[in-house]
Amino acid sequence: MALRAGGAAGRPALLLLMSLLLPSPAAAAVNGSRAEVAKPLGGLAEPGLDATVSAEVEYGACTVTCGIGIREVLLTRGCPGTEAKCLVRVEECRGPVDCGWGIPISEGLACVKMPCISIPPENRFKYVWKMLIPSKTPHILPNDSAIMEVCRGTHSVTFQCETQENGIIIASVKYTVYATTEIQAKKSRRIETEQSRRTRDAILVFCLVTGTIVTVGVIFAMIFMILHWGLIKYIWKSKFGQDNQEKLAYKRSLCNMD
Repeated sequence: MALRAGGAAGRPALLLLMSLLLPSPAAAAVNGSRAEVAKPLGGLAEPGLDATVSAEVEYGACTVTCGIGIREVLLTRGCPGTEAKCLVRVEECRGPVDCGWGIPISEGLACVKMPCISIPPENRFKYVWKMLIPSKTPHILPNDSAIMEVCRGTHSVTFQCETQENGIIIASVKYTVYATTEIQAKKSRRIETEQSRRTRDAILVFCLVTGTIVTVGVIFAMIFMILHWGLIKYIWKSKFGQDNQEKLAYKRSLCNMD
């Protein structure tokens, strides 16, 4: 009986001690709200970033003007240290689907290698190559790789590659494969153009050098005349006087003959 009474008497003290040690429901709610604030905002914060500061995101320029590329996502607030901006992640970006006319990877007199528009990994996309025929439906080729090699024929041919993802076209590029005869004709015209340009440049250089020499000669002549003006004046007068005397002597001889 004494033990039961003592246990009943000690319960209020035990309850008071437990209430001091355990947090109240209101305190637990406050702590829970603080934990939510400490979570990264929008999944943008990384280790080392101040996640309690409201995140402001800035997107960098896309690496392409058409098709699919990548861009940087920068954080402008909450960066570690004194950095004004810090990189958060790199994500895909897309531009207009039509990329116009592309540049082949390699182009020789016999064959041409043409790439489709893509980013790594290349196997995540589907590539559809087409041969474009004027006034006709494009002919789909069996090639489904990101790079296609075509050998030249007797006529020029236009090819188009469509990059697809989940059945949606995200990029398209076209190439013209010229015939061998056209390539040789273009090469001949390019050689003739280079030769004519070299000839024109040589004429311009000759005229420039000649003009420079003449200008320098005139300048030196003027300097010489300025420095020796007295001597030149004396020679001129002597020459002029001698000519006059010869003329007078000739006239006198004529008069004597008469």
